[in-house]
This record gives sequence, C-alpha cells and structure tokens, in this order.
Amino acid sequence: QVHLVEFGGGSVQAGGSLTLSCAASGNVVSINRMGWFRQAPGKPREGVAGIYSGASTLYAASVKGRFTISQDNAKNTLYLQMSSLKLEDSAMYYCAAGNGIFPALESAGYNYWGQGTQVTVSS
Repeated sequence: QVHLVEFGGGSVQAGGSLTLSCAASGNVVSINRMGWFRQAPGKPREGVAGIYSGASTLYAASVKGRFTISQDNAKNTLYLQMSSLKLEDSAMYYCAAGNGIFPALESAGYNYWGQGTQVTVSS
C-alpha cells in the first residue's frame, strides 16, 4: 500500500506560479510511475503530467511548456511546478502512483491516489 498526500495548493493570480508537492509513504519501492491529475467542477478528471522511473516525463498539451513534473527519490516526494497559470488551470489537483513501463496520463495507469489539493487561478 502507498499513501499519498498533496501540499501546496492555493490561490494565485493569472500569470503567476505555484508548486505542488506530493509526499509518498508506505511501500514506495513497489511504484515506478507517478503523475498529476486535475479535475474542475463539472469536468472529467484529466492527466496533467506523468513521470516514469524518476526521469521520463509526459505532459498534456494544455500544460506543456508551463508545467514541470519532477521527483526527489531521497525524499519520496513528487513535485509539479506550475508557471504562467491560466484561469482554466483552476481545479483540484491529485497525485497518483502506480507501476508500469512508461509515463502515463490515463487514470487506469495508477493504483494509488491522494486526496487532492485545490488550485484557484484568478484574474
């Protein structure tokens, strides 16, 4: 079992930056893939960024060039650096972990989920 807790959500003005963190605990050696997802009210959950084996990354087209996913294995922590934030980036952001052979943006690729942290971008 892997337990995930997200930190760092909050309110920010459009064009600003925010960094989310996700602390993993438990049987972390069983996972090699982590990701960030988001869900806005009335919309389906969407994959934002994924990382495999701490190195190979994948981004949704809507955030590529603005968001950066990274991982600190020594701290068992996943990060999402978000810059040039837009109103449409407002959502609940979730950290996810699983096992696979490449980074993924599909929910089915993950077994463990955090409770989420809210990001609100205002004009």
